[in-house]
Amino acid sequence: VQIINNYQGISSPSPDSVEHTKMSTSLPSYQQEGRNTGGAYAPIPGENGEGTKSNFFCRKSSLLVLGSVAVLAAGFSYVYNGGKGIPSQNAEEVSNAAELTGKLFDSLDRYVLEDYDAKPTFSNFLPGVAGLYGKPMWTFYVNRGQGFASFGVDSKDYPILEFNPANKAYISTAQRGFRTFIKATRDGETETIEPFSPATARSLQDNLDDESLPKRFMFVGTNEMEILETDEKTGLETNVIYFLMPKEDFAAVVRRTKITNTGDTPVTIDVLDGLPKIEPAGGGLDFMLKNMGRTLEGWMGVYHADEKEKTMPFYRLSTQPSDSASVKIQEAGHYVLAYTDDKPNDLLPIVYDSSKVFGRDTTLSNPWGFENVKSVDDIVNGKQYGAATTSSAFVAISKKTLAPGESVTINSFYGKASKISEVSTIARIVRGEGWVDKKLQEARSTMDDITAAVTTTTGNHLFNGAIKQMYMDNGLRGGLPVILGDVNDELKLLNSDEDERVKVFHVFSRIHGDLERDYNSFHLKPAYFSQGPGNYRDVAQNRRNDVILSPRVAGFDIKMFLSYVQADGYEPLTVEAIAFYLKDKEKCRYIAETATGNTTNVMSSTNQLHDILCGGTFRPGQLFELIEQLGVNVIMGNDKFINLVLSEAQYTVMGVYGTGFWADHWEYYLDMIEAYLSIYPDGEEQLMYDNELRYFYSTAHVKPRSEKYILTYTFDGKSKHVQQLDATAWDEEKIEQKTKFFDTATGLFDPLQADWQHQLSDSGVLTSSPIAKLFLLVTTKYTMRDAYGMGVEYEGGRPGWNDAMNGLVGMVGSGMPETYELLVLLKYVKKVVSTYDRPLVIPAELLNLVQTANAALADLLASGYTDNFGSLSSAVPQPLFTYWDTCATAREEYRASVRLAFSGDTEELSADFVVETLSAWIKQVDQGIKRAFELGTGGDGNDGTSGVSPCYFSFDVTEWKLNGGHSAMGLPTVDATSMAVGIFPLFLEGPVRYMKTIADDTETQLEVYNKVMNTGLRDEPLKMYTLSDSLIGQSYDMGRMMAFSPGWLENQSVWLHMSYKYYLQLIRGGLYEEFFSEMVNGGMLPFMEPVTYGRSLMECSSFLASSAFVDPSMHGRGFLPRLSGSTAEFLSMYILMMMGPKLFFLDDDGGLNFQLKPALPLWLFESDTGDASDESSSSDDSSELSITYKLFSAIDVTVHNTAKKNIFGIAPNSYNLVLADGTE
Repeated sequence: VQIINNYQGISSPSPDSVEHTKMSTSLPSYQQEGRNTGGAYAPIPGENGEGTKSNFFCRKSSLLVLGSVAVLAAGFSYVYNGGKGIPSQNAEEVSNAAELTGKLFDSLDRYVLEDYDAKPTFSNFLPGVAGLYGKPMWTFYVNRGQGFASFGVDSKDYPILEFNPANKAYISTAQRGFRTFIKATRDGETETIEPFSPATARSLQDNLDDESLPKRFMFVGTNEMEILETDEKTGLETNVIYFLMPKEDFAAVVRRTKITNTGDTPVTIDVLDGLPKIEPAGGGLDFMLKNMGRTLEGWMGVYHADEKEKTMPFYRLSTQPSDSASVKIQEAGHYVLAYTDDKPNDLLPIVYDSSKVFGRDTTLSNPWGFENVKSVDDIVNGKQYGAATTSSAFVAISKKTLAPGESVTINSFYGKASKISEVSTIARIVRGEGWVDKKLQEARSTMDDITAAVTTTTGNHLFNGAIKQMYMDNGLRGGLPVILGDVNDELKLLNSDEDERVKVFHVFSRIHGDLERDYNSFHLKPAYFSQGPGNYRDVAQNRRNDVILSPRVAGFDIKMFLSYVQADGYEPLTVEAIAFYLKDKEKCRYIAETATGNTTNVMSSTNQLHDILCGGTFRPGQLFELIEQLGVNVIMGNDKFINLVLSEAQYTVMGVYGTGFWADHWEYYLDMIEAYLSIYPDGEEQLMYDNELRYFYSTAHVKPRSEKYILTYTFDGKSKHVQQLDATAWDEEKIEQKTKFFDTATGLFDPLQADWQHQLSDSGVLTSSPIAKLFLLVTTKYTMRDAYGMGVEYEGGRPGWNDAMNGLVGMVGSGMPETYELLVLLKYVKKVVSTYDRPLVIPAELLNLVQTANAALADLLASGYTDNFGSLSSAVPQPLFTYWDTCATAREEYRASVRLAFSGDTEELSADFVVETLSAWIKQVDQGIKRAFELGTGGDGNDGTSGVSPCYFSFDVTEWKLNGGHSAMGLPTVDATSMAVGIFPLFLEGPVRYMKTIADDTETQLEVYNKVMNTGLRDEPLKMYTLSDSLIGQSYDMGRMMAFSPGWLENQSVWLHMSYKYYLQLIRGGLYEEFFSEMVNGGMLPFMEPVTYGRSLMECSSFLASSAFVDPSMHGRGFLPRLSGSTAEFLSMYILMMMGPKLFFLDDDGGLNFQLKPALPLWLFESDTGDASDESSSSDDSSELSITYKLFSAIDVTVHNTAKKNIFGIAPNSYNLVLADGTE
């Protein structure tokens, strides 16, 4: 089924000549259903268990509703003419180890790392996805030893293999991670072999390499990791594959070890395969493992679900370790189960006494105990001890004879059970012929189903894979939207704005903590619909494209994030998944009766379910957990049940204040709005005016300047200066306000009340429309501009996007990125109010701030002050200082008036007043930008003449007066009376954000591009861009950027997220040649040099060590894996490449139109007869160049490039729809 688009002889974009598909001005939404087992990653059909028949992530077709015409559609195709091609590389698929050398990916589209353990170190992880109805675990691996460095449940506090940061994991994994010991007897000779041992690793230096050593490979898949060793000397091949158990109600890591006899004669082997050390369950243990490990061992023990055979060990503490009057008995434990493929019903014994394996070698280097016994049976049948020590978990195989070419495969399972009696149940489930094969296929197909939304076929195989990986990793940081509440087919035609029964819930998200980001405390709940909390900025950025890829999301994300906007214009740090609730007891009763059958013999289940549903807020995973724990008998499948519940439920947004207020959180709203308008341009007025949103209520406030401008000594103690310190404070009165909504029944604050700003009259929470909240934002940010009217001040205790500039807050700093975002938001709010000519209803307190700011501006204009461009002084002119002081004071007074609650009074502003006010503010912001460009930048090698936008300013308080206050440290507080501005080196974020203000001016954007190219931001050897220019000579006061070595972390490294933001601006601005040149010359994945990058080319890193780093061997290597905001930028670039900027738009008559205007270079096309770069193919008129992708995650689009030219921003002449019955 296709929708065909025809392009005949179009050579340049010409909007006037393009015919658009005219639609109804009322745009319905898109039904996404069906099943598709396709996808680039080895599509393997799998079965769905009870309750999982409908796959939320897998869409085979879509019901595209255009006006009143419904078309079951899965594709477009169209024809182009364009320019000169750039060669692409295709790699052959490989089928065996001998053919792997030199390959970048295998036949399963897994990335291949040859001699992985001889290459520079890197860390990675499995995605922690077990399906909607599965329970995930967290897992991390490195390219040392057998890979797996750490894994566990929920967080690093609950490890099965202890969490260690990357630098320690690189050292310890080969010894404390999984190990395999083989005692092999061949032709009368016996030797002990350890596959993947560091002692037999290859050297990549040609003069040192010993070709007789084993050959090793690592295969990085989307939901699996495999290692392979082929050892010609021993005649053994060992491969190990890891994956998470999918679609089961228990969590487990599955490890499959296969040992093959590649020799010419039979070999008899004894095998120990598993963990030298396994941690028991017993509460949060990470701190104690690292600080009180020996003491903690006193609680440790090994118990057995089968006391006789020792095949079901259960590792736990006796009680949770504490020194309090409350003692908690530990029931949950970690289990290990194993069997061989040929005997699935026979569980293998587990060696849990590590001393029996290693003997006196406490370093775990040599298995002396194993070497000194005749058979592993001697260990298994001997006495073992597991008390007061950290035990092992080795699967044991005795006297297995393998003929030449024969293999033995060990399937082992490592997980957690809530009590020991569950282990035998799990053991029954996991055994069975072909069961592990089936689960591996399900793990693969689970990822295929998720990433099918962006299935793309171009001429570059790695690019196709990178798109899927970026989509997956973007979802792991921001969450993947699942549409719930579909209780009938009619509802599937509606989006979340059109019917309140349609719910959006994001799954699989978590904060980006891993071995290299060891500072973050990640959480990955082992539950159905698993997800965890995330950082506000991360989630907001990574949900930018939700509505484009899944149109039924509609305005959900916009309304959710605007709800987080507080009365003071800030937002909390942490975003949690939304929670659902049911207040109507009749609805609870109806659902409970429907779900349980409501007969006499199930009345207990009916009542229990009723109480659960009406007992408070819940998330889907929590609901299923309670049902399981209480033994509620639900008679319908999981899908049907959760859709029934959520169709009747309401939801509330959840968040946590954290520490301080970041200056950039609000900057991502307009990206969401623009994405929404590219799908629903006719929905803008309803979205902006006809919704009511609450104000989030944090338990902290921003101090006024009189309390945070602190007089302190400089670092050398020779003089004093004023710093802005301790800018936020916990607010006991606000905490007291929240206690009014403490629920004594649950012991928790009621999130429906406590998290939201109320009115003084206690008449409930105050709500405002989205456009009113945007007006509040621009008002507060406008009055936060610095004393020179240039940057927005970092006065909330935290900086903006570049949080490594943490010290800039203390320097009374400000940022131009926020000013540029303020300018585009001011223009957007003005456009909306002007277009719809509707009044704004705002809190009465806000009007006072607006009026004061306007009066202060009138005074400034009346003062006669003008900027003396060409000779601006660093000293802030007194009229500007007075204007700043007046606005800042008004802002502080406004915040004080709404700190605890709103009065409840509102004011209605006319559209004319709002437009007039915003117009005046826009002029002032523009003027401040001009000042910023003149004052400019400076630093090492920077003479200030680059013409590139500055990013940051500091303000030195040159005169002040004591105000009688003191800080918590006893230091005096002051009031500033004059200031002077300080400048900084160049930062890439400056021009990136500036380019958003000139988005429609391609010529000026090209000038910016050329200027940036000629600055220190360009890393010419790497053909990339660094986060900053040289910081040599800068003050350490600016923050931790200065603490790092140049070229490392945020100090002049290639920070991929900001680089990708820059590239995104290039394609947004129509700089197509420049964009694709940067791409193929190595600026973007997967086009980087693989050996230099040092990890999978399909996966992002947060930063690359730049050419400024002292060690040249590190230049271009990626660090901090995957969960980066760069994935959001990549998806935005991908959408612009494949689809164009505005899929739907309104014409001058208000008619709804659809068009595709992609930007695709010739070299990215594929041909039926060869690559686009193949001259014979390109010149052959009979050959066909095409690219295919998914529109709205569901509709197949095929782009035919018959003219063999670049297609840059060109729309088709016409669209031909091919219907399900083949009719065009």
